[in-house]
Amino acid sequence: MKKEQILSTAAAAAAGTFNIGGDLTVNRMGYGAMRITGPGVWGPPVDKTAALATLRRAIELGVNLIDTADSYGPGTSEELIAEALYPYPVGLVIATKGGWERPGPGQWTHNASPKHLAEALEGSLKRLQLGRIDIYQLHAPDNAVAFEASVEALAKLREQGKIRHVALSNVTREHIERARKIVPIVSVQNRYSFADRESDFIVDYCEEHNIAFLPWAPLGQAKEAHDAIKKLANDLDATPLQVALAWLLKRSKVILPIPGTSSVKHLEENIAAAGLKLPQAAYDRLSAVSHAPASLRG
Repeated sequence: MKKEQILSTAAAAAAGTFNIGGDLTVNRMGYGAMRITGPGVWGPPVDKTAALATLRRAIELGVNLIDTADSYGPGTSEELIAEALYPYPVGLVIATKGGWERPGPGQWTHNASPKHLAEALEGSLKRLQLGRIDIYQLHAPDNAVAFEASVEALAKLREQGKIRHVALSNVTREHIERARKIVPIVSVQNRYSFADRESDFIVDYCEEHNIAFLPWAPLGQAKEAHDAIKKLANDLDATPLQVALAWLLKRSKVILPIPGTSSVKHLEENIAAAGLKLPQAAYDRLSAVSHAPASLRG
């Protein structure tokens, strides 16, 4: 696949599909909308026109899963999604999150109290111009709040019809198991890549239970990982991120990559990875790269 390849309007579909929660079928290559905000994930983007164009181009390329959060901006990402895409095309799934607060640029503080989650959800509904959120994720467990209390709050909002499906982010396997005793969990979003596989066993757990896994930071951080992928990308005439995304798609059928960008050009490069078939030998070479430490957010 050439880097300058012209993409078809169904480019994201080349990765195949996955059914989330039994009633939401999406193309496995999605889009993460954190980077369309300003520096420090704060405020409006430097180039709003480019951000809106990127969102619209994602839809043209067959993306029908967009991941965002109320804390991206805060609120900015959700507002831009609505401005660019509302009224939404049939079949578009918007997954958002609640459970963080933003004191300032680059600053994140936990708040997964039931009261805050209910308020955060109402804010997301208003900004996205929706009557119900298809997938609502607890952004991260809050050590100051009982985990079960946070999940029970989302289960209650689901019963009220404001959430279609409940999901989790930045969690351990124990968190998933505890949450599933309260409400069905349809997806998990953790940091994960060929070079950062601390969540390997969580991916396996999700595959066993047919739970979607949304990885963030798909390139990892280790220098040796970057060196390895750069060489392989050159051999395959692809970009490093395309190869990293192709590795994720091959790793498990439940993995739904959500690469983010505020550039149409980079978006097109990323989505092209849906059609990149990684040879088994290349997959094994990347899988042998040592792990990098994980961290929160995404």
